[in-house]
Amino acid sequence: MVPWNSSVRESPVEWLLEDKNPSVRYWTLRDICGKSENDSDVRMAREDIMTSHPVTEILRNQEPEGFWITREDPYLPKYRATYHQLLILSELGAAPCEQVEKAVDLLFENYQYDSGHFNWKMLKTARGRGSSLVDGACLTGNIVRALIHFGYLHHEKTQKAIHFLVRVHEAGWPCRAYPIDRAKVFPEKCYMGGVKPLIALSMIPEEERTAEMREIIDEEVEIYLENEVFMYLRDEGGERKPKPGWTRFGFPLFYQSDALEVLDVLTKLGAKDERMQKALDLVLSKQSEHGRWNLENTFNGKMWVDIEEKGRPSKWITLKAVRVLNRMYG
Repeated sequence: MVPWNSSVRESPVEWLLEDKNPSVRYWTLRDICGKSENDSDVRMAREDIMTSHPVTEILRNQEPEGFWITREDPYLPKYRATYHQLLILSELGAAPCEQVEKAVDLLFENYQYDSGHFNWKMLKTARGRGSSLVDGACLTGNIVRALIHFGYLHHEKTQKAIHFLVRVHEAGWPCRAYPIDRAKVFPEKCYMGGVKPLIALSMIPEEERTAEMREIIDEEVEIYLENEVFMYLRDEGGERKPKPGWTRFGFPLFYQSDALEVLDVLTKLGAKDERMQKALDLVLSKQSEHGRWNLENTFNGKMWVDIEEKGRPSKWITLKAVRVLNRMYG
């Protein structure tokens, strides 16, 4: 039995299934109700996604050549450039279409290194250089995540990116920006960014995961469990303390993360461990009497379209929370 907050008076599932947000309805039908892609309600929801306001607004701002803002920089300005749009479109459940295909073709042709990872800016003459390898894991993980959603798992360029993630992993993924201060954290490798390639690997069907992939997944799951999901900072006395930003749930997250996102991928991978309890208690503590969760962290005003209102009940946060709790206790 799912342990809802004791004051909850109603299940949030019917609210999530409302027609007004076809993206959340689609994922609820799939992940909570257990419907297949062939189910008529699922097919209808996915069709409705393509005419929903967030998706049409994002696609409306795409240039005819396939990029957003500028061809030269797929990352900046943050939250409006090409990389971010492919990620948010995939999270919204958008289906493959001509505009997405144009963006992916551009991505493969201009922004991917020969090593397989993706660059922050357009490549020009530096295709073979590996100078950005230490920056590539979180970005590459997010892009692979989008590519798999759009049906590119078996494309040679996607496979090349996945092989990069496998190749550079060594008890975590490296990043020259992490940590800013080694004395203030426990994990040795990038902790916020590490969840992004883990999500990507979790989207690969189990039967298609290599032994190396399975080993990496096991190692990463253990790293997040060891740090109790969001207890990875070190205080002056050497004891664990929470990362405050990870206790405020947001959607979309892009390069950021939070405890709910980590729980989402851990439970998807089948993890059930007492070291998750602190994070699960955090999730339950935030549920309202109507069974819903609020949006606490947002990039509103920086994206092409605001998805939800900060401080108000959020279908996206509620979707993830219910999904996590169902996997743990359902």
